Amino acid sequence: QVQLVESGGGLVQAGGSLRLSCAASGRGFSIPEMGWFRQAPGKEREFVARIYWSGADTYYADSVKGRFTISRDNAKNTVDLQMNSLKPEDTAVYYCAADRRTISSGSYYSEKEYDYWGQGTQVTVSS
Repeated sequence: QVQLVESGGGLVQAGGSLRLSCAASGRGFSIPEMGWFRQAPGKEREFVARIYWSGADTYYADSVKGRFTISRDNAKNTVDLQMNSLKPEDTAVYYCAADRRTISSGSYYSEKEYDYWGQGTQVTVSS
């Protein structure tokens, strides 16, 4: 079983930055796909970013493109999300997600494609 634990959430003013981290653990760990989703109160969970094991293949939601950067360290089994130029609409619980199979290019956005999830970390951006 793969365990995912997020950290790094908090309160920040609009225009500020936060860096979220996700640590993966479990015997026989081998996950090519890792990503981030977020969910605000009363809203559906939405895709934020995805990264393949190579670190060179990334995909972002239009709402965060140019502001957020996803990265991973396979040796440490971690994936990070650097969030810059934060806006109040970025306020949400952010979830780390992972899958043991390669996801087709047209399905990165779907939460149903990811088998493993962290507990979430709260990000609040004030006006």
